[in-house]
Amino acid sequence: MTRADPPDQVVVITGGARGVGEMLARKLAARGARIALVGLEADRARRVAADLPTDSGAWHADVTDVQRMTAVADAVRDRFGRIDTVVANAGIGHGGPLGCADMEAWRRVVDVNLTGSAVTAHVFLPLLAESRGYFLQIASVVALAPAPLLTAYSASKAGAEALAHGLRAEVAHRGVGVGVAYLSWTETDMVRAADRYPALREMRRRMPWPAGRTYPLGPAVDRLVTGIERRAAHVYGQGWLRGLPPVRGCLPWLVGVAGAREMRRQQGAPPSGGGSGGGGPEAPAPAAR
Repeated sequence: MTRADPPDQVVVITGGARGVGEMLARKLAARGARIALVGLEADRARRVAADLPTDSGAWHADVTDVQRMTAVADAVRDRFGRIDTVVANAGIGHGGPLGCADMEAWRRVVDVNLTGSAVTAHVFLPLLAESRGYFLQIASVVALAPAPLLTAYSASKAGAEALAHGLRAEVAHRGVGVGVAYLSWTETDMVRAADRYPALREMRRRMPWPAGRTYPLGPAVDRLVTGIERRAAHVYGQGWLRGLPPVRGCLPWLVGVAGAREMRRQQGAPPSGGGSGGGGPEAPAPAAR
């Protein structure tokens, strides 16, 4: 697709107060992009925006709130004059067996990660159509290979992936590009929070290489930057993830066999918990993507 260099671009990043979103904001701003951070961690986001080398700002919003997000889209346009790229990065996680889950927490994961992405696209699409811009959905490896103990996260990220693919066909004739980014376990507050729960930590420890490894944040975000520059339809935060789509039909079966064996081994272990990676209900999307 057409290359779009960051200088003078206006980029909206949801959940940009820490982790993937924060580093993405810093790397894009270093290339000259102006950044609009949107999320619930308003004070932290304002500090990040103030530290960027370009004219940038932060807006407080719950991405599931259509009215508030519409107001934010209008405010960002008024501030910068246009919007070139939107990155739907805001997300939360919740871990543990579904049978023991707090269903309100489970529902909130799906609401933020899936509905929040749809709301983000909905309110910013008119502005992206004006600029013939680009929308990047941050998904996860679990969109390709759903994982036990992460049913809410897996379902929400698979839905977000499908949302982006469907949206791409809807808006291509308007000149808007749509991409999906896949990340594996990446060094963020989210993955550190997940590792505090024994069942999740043990499951990840026993995953075959390279699936169980924790990857540094910088190289993964560099790949996101390149994907934005290229308006890529697919972005892989770790190179090995490129090999999964051709075999994705086999992955649920493989996960089912290996996951069932792991669950039997862990039988009797206390259920895991979940969280938003230490950032409140709109921390950056979990690293176990």
